[in-house]
Amino acid sequence: MTVKKIGKYIGIALAVIPGIVLVYAAYVVLSYHRLEDHLAVVPDMPFSEEMPIAQIDTDEKDEFVITTANLGFGAYDREFDFFMDGGKQSWAKSGQRVKENITGSARAIARLQPDFMLFQEVDVNGTRSHHVDEYDILRQEYPNFMSAYAQNYDSAFLFWPLYQPHGKNKAGIVTMSSYDIAEAERRSLPVSDSLTKFLDLDRCYSISKIPGKHGRDLVLINVHLSAYGVDEEILKAQREMLFEDMVKEYENGNYVIAGGDFNHDLIGISGEQYGNQVTAVESWAQPFDFDSIPEGFTLGSRALLDEGKFDMAASCRDTGRPYDGTNDRWLLDGFIYSDNIEMLEYDTVDLDFAYSDHNPVQMRFRLKKSQ
Repeated sequence: MTVKKIGKYIGIALAVIPGIVLVYAAYVVLSYHRLEDHLAVVPDMPFSEEMPIAQIDTDEKDEFVITTANLGFGAYDREFDFFMDGGKQSWAKSGQRVKENITGSARAIARLQPDFMLFQEVDVNGTRSHHVDEYDILRQEYPNFMSAYAQNYDSAFLFWPLYQPHGKNKAGIVTMSSYDIAEAERRSLPVSDSLTKFLDLDRCYSISKIPGKHGRDLVLINVHLSAYGVDEEILKAQREMLFEDMVKEYENGNYVIAGGDFNHDLIGISGEQYGNQVTAVESWAQPFDFDSIPEGFTLGSRALLDEGKFDMAASCRDTGRPYDGTNDRWLLDGFIYSDNIEMLEYDTVDLDFAYSDHNPVQMRFRLKKSQ
């Protein structure tokens, strides 16, 4: 091949590549969409023929267990690091590994005999998770539970990183209950209008109502808030919206628990508590705005800290590198509950990040019969 022909081909490539980039950029922009607010969620019935208990009857049972777990779309076991956090990987190792990680988390939680479970980062069809339907796995693992799935991620095909494109992914948050879920709703949270919206989730929370025999429902709010780094006004607006719904349900006489991945330090001193290399508040996980929590509600981990009883393992690790026991760690997952609920036990389920970059958190609680 002559130098002249090589130059010709290079020239053609240089002319075509910008056009391809523009077409792809248009595809990403035009395919972006957000789900509407106040979207009704139809709960899924159990796989088994055994029906869930219709109502909570505090005369027969008033103590319950609830768990929350960010499943890291089945990829974030100890070997995984993530390209957006300084690592190299974008996909789970294999579809089989995804199934093993989701199943491992589910079975570890099942040993706690929970009545209610909240899950985040549950892929239903994703390049990054080898198109494994993780919601289906959860339903198979808990065949006697009702469940409500709310979508919070449906991306265009992302061609970054070039060596392992993150691809097209659809995911959501899942609430599961051994009692009837009478109704469920998806609330769309405020998100940034900047270019980061194309990489971030369609942030939301779901509200699931468990009917009570004596007219007081148990309202479970499954949350996955934006991480530190988003504009503070967005974070404030998300909290205000969440708290407004919590207060409304509480004022209606209901029991209220908001749980999930709050993406903020839920004790405010995780760097010091877990001996992190980066301990400043400017680090990745900023302290939660504890003063913003409305009257009548308690954040369980902070209450333990204030009472001098805090001894919880971390619930999240640094994913800039694989886990070796020395990664920076934080407490980002937990529960905020109304004062008609008595917290009896509150702790991390320390799996040492075997199946996800998050450890589950559990709370055992009692529903008070009267104020």
